Amino acid sequence: MKNKLFNALIVIGFGSTLLMASCKKKIDDAYLNPNATVVEPIETILPGVIGGFTYFYSTNGTGYGIQLDATFIGRYIQYWGLNSSGENYGQMGPATPASDNTGSVWAAAYFGHGQNVNKIIQWGIEQQKWDYVGVGWAVRAWDWLELTNEYSDGILKEAFNTSLQQFHYDTQPDFYDSCRAICFRSLAYLNTTGGNASQANLAIGDAYFYNGDVNKWKKFVYGILARSYIDLSNKAIFATNHYADSAIKYANLSLATNDDNALVKLQGLSTSATDNYYGPFRGNIGTFRQGGYIADLMQGANPGAFTGIIDPRAWYMLRENLNGTFKGFTPWLGTSGLSANDYPPNFWGHPTPTSTAAPAVEAGRYLFQNVSPWPLMTASEMQFIIAEAALRKGDRATALTAYTNGISLNFDMLTTTYPQNILAAHVITPAIKAAYLANTAIVPAASDLTLTHVMLQKYIALYGWGAQETWVDMRKFHYTDIDPITNVHQVYVGFTPPSGINLFSTNNGKLVYRFRPRYNSEYLYDVPELTRIGAENADYNTLEMWFSQH
Repeated sequence: MKNKLFNALIVIGFGSTLLMASCKKKIDDAYLNPNATVVEPIETILPGVIGGFTYFYSTNGTGYGIQLDATFIGRYIQYWGLNSSGENYGQMGPATPASDNTGSVWAAAYFGHGQNVNKIIQWGIEQQKWDYVGVGWAVRAWDWLELTNEYSDGILKEAFNTSLQQFHYDTQPDFYDSCRAICFRSLAYLNTTGGNASQANLAIGDAYFYNGDVNKWKKFVYGILARSYIDLSNKAIFATNHYADSAIKYANLSLATNDDNALVKLQGLSTSATDNYYGPFRGNIGTFRQGGYIADLMQGANPGAFTGIIDPRAWYMLRENLNGTFKGFTPWLGTSGLSANDYPPNFWGHPTPTSTAAPAVEAGRYLFQNVSPWPLMTASEMQFIIAEAALRKGDRATALTAYTNGISLNFDMLTTTYPQNILAAHVITPAIKAAYLANTAIVPAASDLTLTHVMLQKYIALYGWGAQETWVDMRKFHYTDIDPITNVHQVYVGFTPPSGINLFSTNNGKLVYRFRPRYNSEYLYDVPELTRIGAENADYNTLEMWFSQH
């Protein structure tokens, strides 16, 4: 009897439990807990993450990605300048006080991507969407390399620890190691099939980058690996410690044709979020003009490289002045030294050279149109990585082939991806391209190929979109280093950084090598770490980077 009563109580208790659970479920369904975790479709998260590569735009904030930071870097490397003299960044100065200038990649990695990428990875694993997981890790690898190459030390091991209010910074070698480890993690997931991985479903979130093509995402990851090794080419161990071999290996596995190029695409609607940050609709760069260094280089006016040869790509990438020639600003001088007819128009092609507005009809070229796709990485860049690594190894035949391919691919990218608004007389034809490549001043014999050839053609091919990677290259050579192979002249021959009164006063006579961490997060909350690494010192921006040291 006792056992029967006990069993009955169990049944009653179990039934009560079911009833209470049922009631609780109904209550939870009717009155959702606003603090409970909500699983969002990762297909709707990824588009914002893709946008975060360039210029993140959301209700929570804007300005996260490489494009805004590139406006400052472009002045350091003389891609462009402003139409005013004595300008802060034109003088290689640091970010102005209490400003988030130069903090966009920091914000992209920790905020714009940040937990969004974490959730793509977490929920992608739970839902067996292995392709999304691989893409999430690819974005994180890209973040870490871009971030450390701009800022050096940053938050790595403690990143995204929501229990902390202040964070410890880790070193640049830590970021490089983590980036590579994450690349291989990404590749492992991208190589995983089954579950709920499918090109069609990945394309929903990936519509404006690779449209769900996992093979192209893998090539993108290999490109990150290639960059992580070529960025260390100034180190004494580069040619002897397999770094050069690794750079070549991963570049060969990466983007091979212009169809592989990593392009962030845009809708081009009547809202800022859907248009190119550098385009006329958004009106951000009306005061910008091409730099004198790039103009001279492509006009044939550089004293030591490609002298006397007008580059056919100039009509695609630059703006001709009223004289029909290519001139540009010295970043710290603005318009000084230029006659009215030599003054370059803005990038949108306004017929009045001094105008900061766009013409009534979009006349922009190249990267400077409302819907210009923005490259994050190109096949041409990968060839120049191979060329530099092979040349440093002494493999001149491989270097020359890759160097020639790099130029050729860049020509083809311009004529196929950016043919808009080119004057008929200056359209690049196969014959024009062939003549340029046949000129021995451009493509010499293998025995005469120099780092100057390679790095200056890479400088041209990455013009505008590749400011971050070009800044890495120029810092590797400390801006004015002599070619270590020929010992004849600067690698970046003719490049003259600001000096004396034209160099920002707090630099104390030194050139710029890094950005400070983002003001609006770090300088308000992480002061102990900033003090520890010296980031509160006025000349912190001049501390040399680990990757550029021998």
